[in-house]
This record gives sequence, C-alpha cells and structure tokens, in this order.
Amino acid sequence: MLAGVLVMAVIPALVYLLWHAGRPPQPGLAAALVKTASTALLALGGLVAGAPAAIVAGLAFGALGDFALARPGERAFLAGMAAFGAGHLAYAMAFWTGDPGPWWAVGAVLALAGSTEVWLAPRVPRPMRWPVRAYVGLIAAMGVAALCQSGSAVLAGVGLFLLSDTLLAWEKFVAGNPVRLASRAVWVCYCSGQALILWGGTTGLS
Repeated sequence: MLAGVLVMAVIPALVYLLWHAGRPPQPGLAAALVKTASTALLALGGLVAGAPAAIVAGLAFGALGDFALARPGERAFLAGMAAFGAGHLAYAMAFWTGDPGPWWAVGAVLALAGSTEVWLAPRVPRPMRWPVRAYVGLIAAMGVAALCQSGSAVLAGVGLFLLSDTLLAWEKFVAGNPVRLASRAVWVCYCSGQALILWGGTTGLS
C-alpha cells in the first residue's frame, strides 16, 4: 500500500518539476494544486499505513506549506513558512528520544543554522528577519532530533530536507530571483526527503 502511494505521489511531483519549478508564483491555482498533491498523497499514505501521528502531521503541514508557497505575495510566503515550521516541529517530536548521537554531528547541524546569520540574515528584509530566524531554529531542532534515529531513511530524508531549505533560502534572498536549476534541485531534494521521512517513519523509528 505505502509503495503504491509513493508511486502515485511521483506523478504530480514530476508534473510540477517539469512545468512549474523555477517560475514565479502564479495567481491561478493550477500550479499550487499540483505542488500540493504530491505531499498530500504522502500524508494520506502515512495515515493509511499507520505511520506515527507526528509524521502524518509533518507531511500535512508540508502540503499546506506547498500550497502557500505556490501562491504570490509576502503573506503567502509567511504562511508557507509558518506551515513548514509547524511541520519541522512535528518531525522533531517524532524523532526525539533524548540521545542525539555524536557531538560533532549535533555541532554540524548547529553550525549550519548559525551560518545563516552570515550569509542569509543580512539579505532578508528587516520585517522578516525574526520569522526567518525562528524558522531556522525549527529546522535545526528537527535536524538535531533526527540524529536520535539510527534508520538511514530518516537521516537521509532530513538531510535532503535541510539541503532543499538551504537552497531555497539562497534562491529567494541571495539570488533574489527564481533560478530554474536551483528550483528544480530544491523540489527534487524536498520531495525525496519527505518520501524518505515517511518511509523511515512507517517502517519503524528508533
């Protein structure tokens, strides 16, 4: 069942990748609905397959975030960021066991988050800086919590999610305009990361 849902989720993911990724958000709903469908199917698959509630919640928030980020305007972007932040928090709750593993791995996640003060925060419009900082904190919390897990699927999925968010932040605030290659890389990393998190969460967390 879960494998079938993953295959179904690939279809809208490919449609978005080939026809919409790299373009500015459009007023119509077509791109937003296609973008949302992939993660929404993963959330449904997790629900049917009996994945932990926090994993299903993380995917559901991701679907809401996908819809919001596909819409134009700063308010839609902030709504999408809030939805994804809630998803990161849900994942952190699912992954955390109290033992995040080796100190160097924790340090690497925190260093990545801290580096955003150098290359990202100065380029973010002032009214958005603290929301972005809060979001980075939630990403870091998810990353550290994921280190509690020994399953390679979860660790790979969270790693890809971190990479997709890093590329997205660079594209939006450093490059300043959609870069098609970067947008496609963001989408591939994001979709793969969400699917791996679902797979790892369904087959068993540590």
